[in-house]
Amino acid sequence: MSSLGQLVAGVAHEINNPVNFIYGNLTPAKEYTQDLLSLLQLYQSHYPEPVLEIEDFAERIELDFLKSDLPQTINSMKVGADRIREIVLSLRTFSRLDEAEMKAVDIHEGIDSTLMILQSRLKGNDQRLTIEIIKEYGKLPLVECYAGQLNQVFMNILSNAIDALEESFIICPILGENARSIEQRTSPQICIRTQLQEPNQVTIRITDNGLGIPEDVKKQLFDPFFTTKPIGQGTGMGLAISYQIITERHGGSLECISQLGQGAEFVIKIPLIQDTST
Repeated sequence: MSSLGQLVAGVAHEINNPVNFIYGNLTPAKEYTQDLLSLLQLYQSHYPEPVLEIEDFAERIELDFLKSDLPQTINSMKVGADRIREIVLSLRTFSRLDEAEMKAVDIHEGIDSTLMILQSRLKGNDQRLTIEIIKEYGKLPLVECYAGQLNQVFMNILSNAIDALEESFIICPILGENARSIEQRTSPQICIRTQLQEPNQVTIRITDNGLGIPEDVKKQLFDPFFTTKPIGQGTGMGLAISYQIITERHGGSLECISQLGQGAEFVIKIPLIQDTST
């Protein structure tokens, strides 16, 4: 997990400078483009009948289309640059290598940055349905935690929830009469709830509406190297490390509540303020 954080931080750092260069130049480029188009319009108003060479060149480059499409192209580039900047910010928030020490942070930002990183897996395509994210964030103060490590817990649990939903809503319809078809079920969803519980506890619940977890599997979820995924697709360490981060590093608890056929809920409980007296 430390290597993952370093990789994410490195990628974010390498992308950040060129993206800022592109983003910073888009505004003057848009202004220059508009000035040139205005100058062209001025020429056309004063010289409505250009020489044949100019007229032929204007037709060849489809000048009328160019004048209408160029500003839209610049706007599209800005939208793309905005999106990249959002992703870079999410990567930096996720890794938080500059926050290796415990400090008070907004954990909702950490959850949102993790969701941003997982966005490509949440979107639907011709092989899978879109996964709906439901946020029921409570009013939380800043929480004392190891932010980077907590974000890695969110990543592990959310990734597993996405895996479960992909299996439930795509593979399971061919498993037989015990599996409900897509048409018989609601759309795939992940619900994230946060709550402040007195006197000093924050609860984060991450719930999916997949097929749930059998009791014998649930008992081993947090065991190192235990995985139900095919060989090469899982290390069996994600939830074990998450359990260690929550219980040992934060003095909290991590449990899974699930019944077969009724989805799964992971409940994280950590202190709002860490006890530094021990």
